[in-house]
Amino acid sequence: MKKIVFTLLLCFTAFQLVNAQVAKAANEISPLLIGEKIPTTSVINSAKKTTTTDAIFKTKKTVLIVYRGGWCPYCTAQLKDFRSIEEELIGLGYQIVAVSPDIIPENTKKYSSKYLLISDSSTQLIQNLGIAFSVPNKYAKLLGKASGGKNESVLPAPAVYILNTESEILFEYISPDYANRVDEKLLLAAAKSLQ
Repeated sequence: MKKIVFTLLLCFTAFQLVNAQVAKAANEISPLLIGEKIPTTSVINSAKKTTTTDAIFKTKKTVLIVYRGGWCPYCTAQLKDFRSIEEELIGLGYQIVAVSPDIIPENTKKYSSKYLLISDSSTQLIQNLGIAFSVPNKYAKLLGKASGGKNESVLPAPAVYILNTESEILFEYISPDYANRVDEKLLLAAAKSLQ
């Protein structure tokens, strides 16, 4: 019996190590798949308090937007575009959670008061999602400043997920090309179909 428990523990640890990693490049990421559960991860909420993803996701079905940071023009454009569907998403019973490796500066709150903004400056959540990758050193100063000195080398591939209250992925759109983003109409259609 001890051998079985040890083997299971070893397999679980190996699985966690495989999924919590940083790829060398965006096109080498290994994201979690639809049907998989996001591991519990500590993050910082907009009140600058530590919480967990489970605590956030268990309250309602969630549209999770993972963006590179408030400094990224593609990300800010996407967040602004999603404002056109936020009321419908909320009406369908979803909460909208936006996460980046940034600390939560005041200027990122301008996107929408309806979004729950969380910080993953440790990059553990994006690593657990399998969408973290190393960026060139030229980003070090920018990322260091945006993350409060906690991250100088890791970014997420932009991604959007729909999750149930058990942190299971029901829909995902991930692109290693930071310029490719999910269309808000497609996201809304997916959210409606998952009702």
